[in-house]
Amino acid sequence: MTRMSPAELVGQLFVSRAYGHSATDPDPADAEQNLALFGVRTAAELVSRYHLGGIVYFGWAHNTRTPHQIAELSADLQRAAAASGAGIPLLLSIDQEHGAVARVGKPATLLPGAMALGAAALGAGGSTAGARRAARIAGTELAAMGIRHDYAPVADVNVDPANPVIGVRSFGADPRAVAALVAAQVRGYQGAGVAATAKHFPGHGDTGTDSHVGLPLMRHTRAQWEELDEPPFRAAVRAGVDVVMTAHIVFPALDPSGDPATLSRPVVTGILRERLGFRGVVVTDALDMAGVRQKYGDDRIPVLALKAGCDQLLNPPDLGLAHRSVLAALDSGELTRARIEESVLRILELKGRRGLFDGAGAAGATAGTGGPAGTGSPSATGSPSVTTGANSAVAAAVDAAVGIPAHLAAADEIAARTTTLLANPVRLLPVDPSSRPLLLVTGTDPASPTGTTGPPTSVLARELSALGCRATALPPARAVAAAPGHAAVLVCTYNVPEGQSPQRELVEELLATGVPVVLVAIRNPYDPARLPQCAAELATYTWTDVEMRAAARVVTGAVRPTGRLPVPVPGRYPLGHGLAYAP
Repeated sequence: MTRMSPAELVGQLFVSRAYGHSATDPDPADAEQNLALFGVRTAAELVSRYHLGGIVYFGWAHNTRTPHQIAELSADLQRAAAASGAGIPLLLSIDQEHGAVARVGKPATLLPGAMALGAAALGAGGSTAGARRAARIAGTELAAMGIRHDYAPVADVNVDPANPVIGVRSFGADPRAVAALVAAQVRGYQGAGVAATAKHFPGHGDTGTDSHVGLPLMRHTRAQWEELDEPPFRAAVRAGVDVVMTAHIVFPALDPSGDPATLSRPVVTGILRERLGFRGVVVTDALDMAGVRQKYGDDRIPVLALKAGCDQLLNPPDLGLAHRSVLAALDSGELTRARIEESVLRILELKGRRGLFDGAGAAGATAGTGGPAGTGSPSATGSPSVTTGANSAVAAAVDAAVGIPAHLAAADEIAARTTTLLANPVRLLPVDPSSRPLLLVTGTDPASPTGTTGPPTSVLARELSALGCRATALPPARAVAAAPGHAAVLVCTYNVPEGQSPQRELVEELLATGVPVVLVAIRNPYDPARLPQCAAELATYTWTDVEMRAAARVVTGAVRPTGRLPVPVPGRYPLGHGLAYAP
């Protein structure tokens, strides 16, 4: 650090988006977007201009077309970093929680999300092995693409069924269960050589506002926070988590100032650093979100975040303004060089732990101790340095780890334990595929998080047919008229609102046909409480292909349901509820 200029030091604090699939040759529209926002045309130029500490990948920024492309992008970005400024490697990051939030799609392995893993853990008597295995696989594949920092797992305890931003991204409503699963995933990711991130501190699970569009208010008392929200973060710290992400929420019981937690010294330094003893990197949630921009201007927010105790400044809306503002605060004495160096040291130590200084953290290097399906290949820090510029080496690393048969099979095995049978009053399930039952599948077809799987009704129908049934998927507009004559109708629901809605109307009309209706809640397990009782009810927690395959196996009895609700469904089912088939 002693040889780094102020601009180079400050650059290490920033993690920015950049547009384009290539570091040096983006599509013209992406080059123009970079020029308009950053004054440069390519991601490589952006890294050089601002001496960036990291880049975050997004699908909407066109960074994540294919695993091979991502690996090449990572390798080229690392070359740009090595050739500029202090030559510090980048920490490349992504939001790959799996489930409802995922940026990299097929042919990479897509795994069940947090609440699905919570359901599996309860059904397995509290075992967190599936969650740890899922994180190990996810980390192994990210590392092969040159991504050494994942913004996962979510450590929020979801106690508000109407939470608009967390929901199934949480492992559940029981703080102890969530804590155990968070610790398991931290060990899984970091065992694969990828920095894990416990988010969103001090806890975003009981908020009625999405911090992307507003500033949520957390009304928990200090005692409630200690009982409900603190345990998962404490468990993450004890598990050695590399990074904690702050939340853009106001928490008066922890800081009465009205500042969001990201900008709160009592929260970041007083509680996270001093009470919990966290010594790793604190990253802000994205600084372009409305929740952090309500009270202060974009020029003040980065400075205030650093004064609060944050280390990494994630995705400011105006990178140039943010960079200049921190430099100005350094020049004026509002921020000291010692304070900046304190954060940069943590960032450099993190990069060292993840192998970035010995070549192991770049695309084309051995992907950590996870190996294919965690087979025990050399550790990230012990991997030999490789020439990342060789396309063949980058491609070979991807082919050896990403979407390999062992990982895909493991994803199905993990998902098989997640589906929860909520109701089966007339023992409609399992259907007997040997009788070739005629089934109709309909309902909501949300786009998958990555745009690479689904639509879920078609996937469910296809999997049911593959298991021996005669299943057809139809849109809701045609399903009611087509229902008579079928053995059952499976209706997929997605975030059913309170009161009357098109989804409720569809279920009511299908029930009126007299054909048995199987409700499949493909995202929020709270849906059944907002709908009339059906002949059978299932919760899958995720609508990607792996969960739809698992649901089909439960419907036909190829797999017995073992998942248990990790959250209560008010007025309908208690936490831990889940039915099994009779022997």
